[in-house]
Amino acid sequence: MNNDAMLVEILEDGTIKVTTDPISAANHANAEQFLQFVARMAGGETTRVKRRDAHTHAQAVTRVIGRNGGTQ
Repeated sequence: MNNDAMLVEILEDGTIKVTTDPISAANHANAEQFLQFVARMAGGETTRVKRRDAHTHAQAVTRVIGRNGGTQ
């Protein structure tokens, strides 16, 4: 993946998984708003996990947005 890119996956159980590489300062607010919107529309809990393969200074994360209250 590249900077300012998001990989969105819909898992078999309906969970939405979003993986990002670092998001630039110019796009950070829009990316955050998008993820909050998806979480609101999907319902359930949101879990944020720092990616182990990312550099320590990078803000690369995986978010798991549970459907109907479920998380993974």
